[in-house]
Amino acid sequence: MTQHIRNFCIIAHVDHGKSTLADRLLQLTGAISERDMTDQALDSMDLEKEKGVTIKASAVRMYYTAKDNQRYEINLIDTPGHVDFGYEVSRALKACEGAILVVDATQGIEAQTLANLYQALNADLEIVPVINKIDLPSARPDEVAEDVGSLLGVDPDAVLRVSAKEGINVEAILEAIVERVPPPKDADNEPLRALIFDAHYDSYKGVVAYVRVVEGTIKSNDVLRTFATKMDLRPVEIGIFSPSMKPVDKIGSGEVGYIATGFKTVHECRVGDTITVASAPAAEPLPGYFTPKPMVFAGIYPVEADDYTELRESLEKLQLNDASLTFIPETSQALGFGFRAGFLGLFHMEIIQERIEREYLLDVLFTAPSVEYEVLTVENEVIKVDSPAELPNPDKIIEVREPWMNIEIITPTDYYGPIMELVTKRRGIFKQQEYPAPHRVQLDFEIPLSEVIVDFFDQLKSKTKGYASLDYQFLEYRPDKLQKLEILVNGEPLDALAAIVHEKDAYHKGQRLITKLKDLIPRQLYDVAVQAASGGRIISRANVKATRKDVLAKCYGGDISRKKKLLEKQKRGKKRLKMVGNVEIPQEAFMAVLKLEDE
Repeated sequence: MTQHIRNFCIIAHVDHGKSTLADRLLQLTGAISERDMTDQALDSMDLEKEKGVTIKASAVRMYYTAKDNQRYEINLIDTPGHVDFGYEVSRALKACEGAILVVDATQGIEAQTLANLYQALNADLEIVPVINKIDLPSARPDEVAEDVGSLLGVDPDAVLRVSAKEGINVEAILEAIVERVPPPKDADNEPLRALIFDAHYDSYKGVVAYVRVVEGTIKSNDVLRTFATKMDLRPVEIGIFSPSMKPVDKIGSGEVGYIATGFKTVHECRVGDTITVASAPAAEPLPGYFTPKPMVFAGIYPVEADDYTELRESLEKLQLNDASLTFIPETSQALGFGFRAGFLGLFHMEIIQERIEREYLLDVLFTAPSVEYEVLTVENEVIKVDSPAELPNPDKIIEVREPWMNIEIITPTDYYGPIMELVTKRRGIFKQQEYPAPHRVQLDFEIPLSEVIVDFFDQLKSKTKGYASLDYQFLEYRPDKLQKLEILVNGEPLDALAAIVHEKDAYHKGQRLITKLKDLIPRQLYDVAVQAASGGRIISRANVKATRKDVLAKCYGGDISRKKKLLEKQKRGKKRLKMVGNVEIPQEAFMAVLKLEDE
């Protein structure tokens, strides 16, 4: 019977107190003893605890005896709040019937509050609105409750006011879940369909899939099958999260649990896929499955060439837990052997970089991030290009298309002007504005992804003193005047510093790179030309002056013709050197130039 089961998730903007609220609920229901209780109990990664954000979804089963004296099984699915992990959020929502919408009493409604709320409403979830952090001196609970009430079309008094940190009024949330969130449908006798909403890799049990059973029952001796990947498996173990993994014999319809599959990679068992029984499969999978596409690409190179094998192994291990990370081998003339990796966004890239450095103790260099372009060639082919080095010659190209995004910025009305200036400078197009609350404006723009990925968010925070919030979704590919910017040293192109830029930005970017490189390249015995080329012509140039050996040092007085002869000989030698000489550029120079991208 599913009458006493409730499945819900907590949705909120980053840092509005989701993980702290989950901690209090675990405490209240006794799912975790006081002795074992830690802050952010559901965040298992050190990185999650340090950055204060949830990166991986997690699930936990709690039991709660309500005021009607009935004992309820309550399954909480904790979702990531960051925009880069939006797909995980959408799958987790599909596993629930209700959602707690947490809004910070000091910050009010922000961009991802709205983005996640709309996702929850699209998934047809019952929303329980909660105002958190009412204990803070700067809290505005009544004002924020008014805003939330008008957003959801409910009475502001129905919005719960709590402090997760202090444990104030948290029990009212459990009562609201029992009363307002509908129970799942009772479908034990139907063919099995279970949604995989997350997965992690365990070295003993293989891939552990987190599942919500929508119809049917999973038994430990069943042979199961995945719909998308067509893989059959006999579970190593099935169980529930309480919050640690606890084996059980069966998981019924409406329940949340895990299946230890024994698979060796997450690719065999993807998030969003449907599991059924191999002997009596369901007719069709659960809707909404797709493979998340990387949006941002960067080269990863070991600082020490000997670490290449270790870097490959560390990327393979990270991929076991994170199927959205993609990588292929790549070679650079300047940086040697490395990998071209694809990420969901810049924050995802930052997380991977920190995990490589911290968990595998490797010193790595990430090249400047780029996006995936579509190139229409003269043969009428459309090719995908995620690295500037792969861009065909200009005479082979009809047009280059770049990805555009819809972005939503929510900000106090005081910062309207600086935001408009920031976005329009970066080729953004203003679409519309709304006022979700007094003194707060929601601005909708269209903007190329390449303009967002490097420092847009930092600039936005700086211009609005940290008050603005941002959410973005992919819109479409659009053609524009894009071209390859190449850096040449002594006539040789440096592939590691190549970039695809808009025609109007090529000169300024080329100039900045040349100025920086000129100071970083060691002086040779001859003049070295450092050039920036774009659109088939040189757009900027600087010379690294030669170090001059004093060939006249041994000539004490004497005939002038002897001195001239020596100088002439030196000149010819330099000319010959220049033709055959190879300019070695130190790794530090690349690092410094790549850091310039962030300035």
